[in-house]
Amino acid sequence: MAPNSAILKAVEALDYRVTIGDVASQAGLDIKIAERDLLALASEAGGHLQVAESGEIAYRFPKNFRTILRNKYWQLRFKEAWSKVWGILFYLIRISFGILLIASIILISIAIIAIMIALSASDSDSGGGSGSRGHSGGGGGYMPWLWFGPDWYWFFTPNSRRRRSYTTRRAPGQSAETNLNFLEGIYSFLFGDGNPNANLEERRWQTIATVIRNNGGVAVAEQIMPYLDTVKQGTFQDQDDAMLPVLSHFNGRPEVSPTGQIIYHFPELQVTAAQRKPQPVAAYLRELPWRFSQASSGQVIGAIGLGGGNLIGALVLARLLGDGAIAAELGGLVAFVSGIYWILLAYGIAFLAIPLVRYFWIQWRNRAIEARNQQRQERAVVLSQAGDEVKQKIAFARQFVATTVIDEANLAYTTERDLTEQELQQADAIDEEWQRRLREADS
Repeated sequence: MAPNSAILKAVEALDYRVTIGDVASQAGLDIKIAERDLLALASEAGGHLQVAESGEIAYRFPKNFRTILRNKYWQLRFKEAWSKVWGILFYLIRISFGILLIASIILISIAIIAIMIALSASDSDSGGGSGSRGHSGGGGGYMPWLWFGPDWYWFFTPNSRRRRSYTTRRAPGQSAETNLNFLEGIYSFLFGDGNPNANLEERRWQTIATVIRNNGGVAVAEQIMPYLDTVKQGTFQDQDDAMLPVLSHFNGRPEVSPTGQIIYHFPELQVTAAQRKPQPVAAYLRELPWRFSQASSGQVIGAIGLGGGNLIGALVLARLLGDGAIAAELGGLVAFVSGIYWILLAYGIAFLAIPLVRYFWIQWRNRAIEARNQQRQERAVVLSQAGDEVKQKIAFARQFVATTVIDEANLAYTTERDLTEQELQQADAIDEEWQRRLREADS
């Protein structure tokens, strides 16, 4: 089984020397999962165990451990290769919707122009030359717009000079220029840009672990409530019930004060491989609202305009095609467009319908997000205005505050060196200590 990618990232972020508590806090992982996967990683990547005299364990990894793993696991090599291929494929998928829209507009336009020319020629044969000039003039007026009007290069290029000059004319208060080109903007207009809270659970557990560590490995329920969603309104008992998943996740245990108050002690989170300063945390867990699109306002307006033009063109084409006799008569491209007409019409309708439905769905989703954020914020306010009972619990929790740093200079044992060598070093250290004490006694 390939190593856990969250463990790999945590080890790298913590400078290749970690404890189980370090990794669980950094990655927001369950303590038991962190312990299991950290042991597996040490076994596979040539890591070393460092045992403190207190019995606590740290893990040291070589800085090239990813290379070691890559040579052992084809899954990692495949994942890295596939991530590069998928980056290209996904880009092509994103721009394909814009390309299809432009292709649809071109096909419909050419079909309309061909039919108009055919009808104009027919009118000319039956009614004189003036009608022919009138129709052809209308058709000729359409072609320059289609082929020479828009700057097609700008559609594909996010950083062209034309685009920069366009974005410099933003109205005050408009968002800054995006990094999306026009075709990417069309995809963003259609489908958005993904869930902004995809890593919400990871953020939740990372923040909770940071709060616990900042408080020396202990916490009271009120300190954790602003980061949870499973909290019922009301009593302290409801809050203590909500703490059960946190206890399970970080292998904590409740401690009861003489007055019956409960605090929560997390021994594994009190052990660290290096002394670290308290980390800043938000007062409550805030979910990010969904955005309709990261495309600029100009790109959105352009997409709506092209989508509307495509749909209108499809409706005009339907009227010109009639019963299909003219398509059969002209054949070629007109017959081809007639054959796929319903696909073009469906695409035109969906192009405008999908963003419209998504807009209202986002509004509903953001209202629910705002309600949850408001609830968590209210719990943070309750903590900031803590009464005497909460202050008594925090005072009792301070009895359990501790931080154990596994210092490399005072290890009882490490797998990096031979056991006999370490025993000899320990014996020499003991002998030196006895010699020092004898000299102090003689003096």
